[in-house]
Amino acid sequence: MLRKPLLLAGLTLLAACTTVPITGRRQLSLVSNGEMNTLAVTQYKQTLGTAKLSTNAAEVATVRRVGQRIQAAVELYFRQQGQSAQLEGYQWEFNLIDDPKTVNAWCMPGGKVVVYTGILPLTRDENGLAVVLGHEISHAVARHGAERMSDQLALQLGGTALSTAFSQNPAATGSLFNTVIGAGEQGASLAFSRRQESEADHLGLIFMAMAGYDPRGALPFWQRMAAQSQNSTPVFLSDHPADATRIADIGRLLPEAQKYYKPR
Repeated sequence: MLRKPLLLAGLTLLAACTTVPITGRRQLSLVSNGEMNTLAVTQYKQTLGTAKLSTNAAEVATVRRVGQRIQAAVELYFRQQGQSAQLEGYQWEFNLIDDPKTVNAWCMPGGKVVVYTGILPLTRDENGLAVVLGHEISHAVARHGAERMSDQLALQLGGTALSTAFSQNPAATGSLFNTVIGAGEQGASLAFSRRQESEADHLGLIFMAMAGYDPRGALPFWQRMAAQSQNSTPVFLSDHPADATRIADIGRLLPEAQKYYKPR
């Protein structure tokens, strides 16, 4: 027979669930958007404070143009689903960091987006960049960071709410955030599970299509990433390489994504 405290903890965890948009997957949610966004802003400012922002006006403008179009598509989708409240507190920003050696991009909770110049030779054009930003923004709006944080809170602290954990041990909570988001010199990397990566691929295809970018461009982009990883694994791939399975999965998702695509 379960002891009462364990039973109550189990019931609490069962109740603390949300649903990922589009896929409908249930996920553990012990962390509010507000709590995650607060932690994200702190890390984001630290990252930008030590980074060299690009002064290439054309490339910066491209990053922001593509990012804002996908932002608009995301907001439209949530509005159509009557779920705009899930984006409450988002303060979108799109920055390009001048670092040709870093093949990476990321979006923190709350819409703080960074692209590194090292990934631009692989994106090649706006459509390729839309693949990357659609994927990274999908991690944020699917609350993958909050899910990982919740999983760790459940494992380490028995399901303690983040607000309680933060007040009791803010240093440890901040460290936990950096671990699950992968925050550091190169931003959000080495952070997401294969399931979350696949989910971000799925959502990203639909959001880029809604933004007017051809989702079929995802296949050649990931093929270029796979070729790049034969020599060295880019940060962007973390521990989830763009292998044949991933590319095949994207191919199967394209018919669904194409239904959302309207060229501009």
